[in-house]
Amino acid sequence: MIGLFIAANFFSCTSTKFVPDGKYLLNDTDIEVNNNSISKEQLKAQIRQKENLKILGFIKFHLGLYNLSSTKKEEGWFKRIGEAPVIYDDYLTQRSKEQLSLYLKNKGYYDASISEQIITKEKKQKVDVVYTIEAGEPYRIRNYGYRFTDRSIEPLILADTTNQLIGAGEIFDVDILNAERKRIASRLKDYGYYNFSGEHISYVADSALMNKQVDLTVQIADDDLDDEMEQVKPHRKFIVRSFHITPDFVPSQLSGNRTVAESDTLKNFPYTFYYSGKMRYKPELFYNINRMEDSLYYSQINVERTYRSLIQLRQFRVVNLNFEEVANLGSDSIGVLDSKFQLSAIPRQGFSVDLDGTNSSGNLGVAGNLNYQHRNVFRGAEIFNLNLKGAIERQQTLVENNNLNFNTREIGVEGSLTIPKFVSPLKRRSLFNYQVPQTDLTLGFNYQRRPDYTRTITNFRFGYNWKTSSSRSHFLNVVDVNYVNLYEFNEDFLNSIRDLYIKSSFTDHLIFAMNYTQVDNTQNLKRRDDYRYFKWSFESAGNMLSAYSNVFNRPKASFTDTITGQVSDYHQVVGIRYAQYLKADFEYRYGHMVDKFNSIVARTFVGVGLPYGNLDVLPFEKKYFTGGANGIRAWQVRSLGPGIYDAPEGAYPNQSSDIKLEANLEYRYRFVWRIEGAFFLDAGNIWAINEKDNRPGAQFKFDQFYKQIALGTGMGLRFDFTYFIFRLDLGMKLRDPSLEAGRRFIIGNYPISAEHFNLSFAIGYPF
Repeated sequence: MIGLFIAANFFSCTSTKFVPDGKYLLNDTDIEVNNNSISKEQLKAQIRQKENLKILGFIKFHLGLYNLSSTKKEEGWFKRIGEAPVIYDDYLTQRSKEQLSLYLKNKGYYDASISEQIITKEKKQKVDVVYTIEAGEPYRIRNYGYRFTDRSIEPLILADTTNQLIGAGEIFDVDILNAERKRIASRLKDYGYYNFSGEHISYVADSALMNKQVDLTVQIADDDLDDEMEQVKPHRKFIVRSFHITPDFVPSQLSGNRTVAESDTLKNFPYTFYYSGKMRYKPELFYNINRMEDSLYYSQINVERTYRSLIQLRQFRVVNLNFEEVANLGSDSIGVLDSKFQLSAIPRQGFSVDLDGTNSSGNLGVAGNLNYQHRNVFRGAEIFNLNLKGAIERQQTLVENNNLNFNTREIGVEGSLTIPKFVSPLKRRSLFNYQVPQTDLTLGFNYQRRPDYTRTITNFRFGYNWKTSSSRSHFLNVVDVNYVNLYEFNEDFLNSIRDLYIKSSFTDHLIFAMNYTQVDNTQNLKRRDDYRYFKWSFESAGNMLSAYSNVFNRPKASFTDTITGQVSDYHQVVGIRYAQYLKADFEYRYGHMVDKFNSIVARTFVGVGLPYGNLDVLPFEKKYFTGGANGIRAWQVRSLGPGIYDAPEGAYPNQSSDIKLEANLEYRYRFVWRIEGAFFLDAGNIWAINEKDNRPGAQFKFDQFYKQIALGTGMGLRFDFTYFIFRLDLGMKLRDPSLEAGRRFIIGNYPISAEHFNLSFAIGYPF
C-alpha cells in the first residue's frame, strides 16, 4: 500500500500526462463569498465541474494511479482503478455560474453578482478557477400573514404559528417556504384532512416597496382547485370507519384466482380479517399495533406509526396501507374512509448455519453457529431464537515458543424471545408514540476455556427496547443476571495477579443488575450526510440483593486479604458472593463527509465504574480495557495501563481497571476498487478508582491523569465485501505513559523498532 501510495503521489505531480495539447487540466476550484452566513459547502455543490478527487485535501492519488498506466493502451488496470484527468470546460464554468445564481436567488440574494477568475498556468498546462460572489443584501420579509378561502381550517393553522418556519424579519428563502408549505399540509393531514396537499398552499410576495423588503401572504385555497364558481368548497375532515386486514395477502400477479369473497373472514367491528385456512395471527396483535384508533379523525402521523410498527415486527415482506373513500356516506364537512392492510408474511420458521470469522477486542477467531428461528411462536408475532455456538479464538498471550495460537475454546447455547408489546402491569401506551415497544427475554449458558482460566457464564435478562423518534432508541433491562464460575486457573496467570488487588475480580460471583441505555444516532446508511452519534448508559448492580440481605438480617461470610491482612465481611445469595457497583458510560461520535469519497470521523468515550459494598472491586467482565483493534491501536488489546503501570515483562496482557478515557480521530478515503484507506490518531488510557489497587501508578488523580495519556497513530485498509468489512490497521506508538517522565514520547527519545508497532485485524469499522 505504502509503495503504491508513494508512486501514485509522484505521478500525480506530473498530472498532465493524459491532457491533450491545447487543453488544460482543471487543477483547483474555489469559491470566495463575502457573506459568512451562506453555506460554502452548499455553494460548492452547485459547481458543475470540479477537479480530480483529492486525499487529505491536496494529494490527487487516483489521478496518479491513472497516470501510472501506459499512453499506448486504451485499457489497463490502473485506468480502471484510477481517475482520468478532468479537462477544463468553459461551458461548464458558465453553467456553474448559472447554478450559483439560481441557488442564491432561492436563498433571497436576488442582487448577488458572480464572477469567475481563470488562472492559467501555461507551462504546467493547468487551470485554477475561482468563483467570487458578492452576495449583497438579502430580501427580507416585512409582513407575514395568511389568506383563507376556506375559513374552517383557519383556527387550526393559526393555533400552530409558534412552530412556523418563517416570519417577519427573516430572509425570503424559497427552500424554507417550501418546507413551511409541507409543514402546514402535514398538520392538516394529522387533523383529519385526508385530501389536503401542498398544492392547496401558495405564496403571494409583494416586493413593490423597492427596499429589499417583501410582504408575504400565505394563501390557503378551498378544496376544489379547478372550481371556477365563486362558491367556496370547504375542505372535508375524514373518519376511518373500518379496518380490513389480510395477513396472508399475495400480490395480484401471484395470487391466482383466489379473491376476497373466497377467503375466510373474521369480523369484530370495526375490524374484518381475511385469511385462508387457519388464521396465522391473533386479532389482538393488530388491535395493539393499530394506532389509527388513537384519534377520532384520520391522522397521517398515526398512519405512519402503524406502518412503522408493522415493519418493526419483522413478520411481513410487503406492508401496504391503503384508504378508500366511501361514497354516499358522511356529510359535506365529514368524509368516511375504509382502510386496507395488505400484508405478505415471511415464512414462520427457518434454520441457518453460519461459519464466521470473529474479532473480540482484537482477538481473531473462528465461530460456528446453528440458528433456529420461529417468527410467530404464539401467534402474536413473537420471535423465538435458539442459537448453538462453538468457537475457537486466538488470545493475545505468549506461549513458550513466543508464537500465538488458537488457545480459547467456547461452547454456548442461548434462547431469546421477543414480544411486540410492553409486558407489564403498567398500561402506558402514550409512552410509546413512535412505534410499538418490544419485550425481550434471554436465557443462556456459555462454557469458555481460556489460557488463563476456565469459566462458565449463566445469564438471564428481562427488559424492553423502544424508539421515541427515528434517531433515538432506548434499552432498559429490568433484570440482568450473570452467574460466573471460574476454575482451572493457569499457574502463571495466578502468579501474575497473586500480589495484585485485582485478583478479587477473578472469583466466583453473581451480578444482579439493572441497566439503561439511550442512543441518539442521526446516521442514515442510505445517504452520505454528516451524522452524530451519542450513547449513554447507566448500570446499578447488587443494591436489591443488599437491601434483601439487610432487611432479613442474612448471615455474612468472611474473607481475609492475603496482601493487606484485612478481614472483610460480605453477604451471599445461594452461597455466591454478589457484586455491588455503579457504572456509567458516555460515547460521542461525529462523522463529517468531506465529499463523496472522503470523510473524517471523531469519537470520544468516558466510562466510570464504582465498586462498593459487598464486593469492593469490579467483576473482571465489567472492567475497562483499551488497546487492540477497537481501542488505541498502537497497543495490543489489554496491554496498556492502568495509568503509568508497567506490567512485568512476559506477563499476560490482561490489564483492566475502573476508569476509561479515550479519543479517536480517523480520516477515511477511497483507495482503489472496494478498498478504503484510513489515517488515524488515538489517545487515552485506563485508571483505577480504588486506592486499594496496589499496581504502581494505576490510580486516577486529577492533577496527574492528563500526563498519563497514551498516543498512537497509524494507517489502515478496509476491504468492503458488501456483507461485512474486513479491516487491517497498523498502529505506531507516539507516547507511552509507562516510560519514565520526560521521555514518554517515542520519536526523538528512542530508536524506532518493531516493538513500537502493532498490527490489528478486525471485522467492521472501529467506530
